[in-house]
Amino acid sequence: MNPLRLLVKPSARRFFEEADRLPGFTTADKLHGYLYLRWPYLYISLITGEHPLARGLVRLSRGLDRLFPSRVEARRKARRAQKAAGGLRFADTYHGKVLPTEEATRLVKIGREVTLTAPESVVPYALARDIVLKNPDHIVVFDCPCRASRPNPCSPMDVCLVMGEPFASLVLEHNGKRARRITPDQAVDILKAEHTRGHVHHAFFKDAALGRFYAICNCCGCCCGAIAAQRNGAEMLASSGFVIQNDPELCVGCGNCATFCQFGALKARDRTLQVKAARCMGCGACVSKCPKQALSLKSDPSRGMPLLVEEILKNASGGQGA
Repeated sequence: MNPLRLLVKPSARRFFEEADRLPGFTTADKLHGYLYLRWPYLYISLITGEHPLARGLVRLSRGLDRLFPSRVEARRKARRAQKAAGGLRFADTYHGKVLPTEEATRLVKIGREVTLTAPESVVPYALARDIVLKNPDHIVVFDCPCRASRPNPCSPMDVCLVMGEPFASLVLEHNGKRARRITPDQAVDILKAEHTRGHVHHAFFKDAALGRFYAICNCCGCCCGAIAAQRNGAEMLASSGFVIQNDPELCVGCGNCATFCQFGALKARDRTLQVKAARCMGCGACVSKCPKQALSLKSDPSRGMPLLVEEILKNASGGQGA
């Protein structure tokens, strides 16, 4: 064993041991994953630009650009390549799959160990598509790093759910003042409360988090870095596979649903609801907000297939862990 690993907590050692068994998982990947899970608040505040150090890093980068103009051209080439690939490359490393509340609930109550790779039609990214749940009843809720990085965050703070090992223990051991272990039933209560607030459930995957699913976040458009990136053209989120459908016979154009849409897909004008289908991620946050029950989710294969937990269980290899 690397003697440096004796200096880290047991959960971190388990993380490194699993990482050692992954083909192609580099030392840089291991370090990236450890730093991300060990210091999530610093990590997120840096990438969202809210941390004071972020401004210093921007100035440093600009200084390097002046000294090495080739850096600028390299970034331009990378952006052109990303655009040619459909804009998805950035999101390969860190992205979420939008889940309706019913599927998020089934996921936290899965109750068995699962090992499989989600089809590309469900999670359309290359680097992190595995769903490997070891100890799926090990769930930790912790303060949302995105909300924590904002000067005027939404509340409550403790809405991010980390599932399975080694992730749950790693977050709990290193961020104990902002995290606590909860039961699957308590996780369901958090999901339902966040749905009531109109927030969106995302199942998050990350390449450096052993290339797999590790958390369900409950996100608001004003604080969430992923939703902000999505609005700015970086496709960090995959659609649920559903799209909102409005029944004009029932809709009165009151606009109540639009106030809860985190993606700006709904707008009421002249007592008529306008639906920008291209922006809709199929989260369903608006459905229960309609006083006339005019809204529903319908499947849209052009946006990918839903992440259906019952299908996960059916396709898992006997429900055994890795």
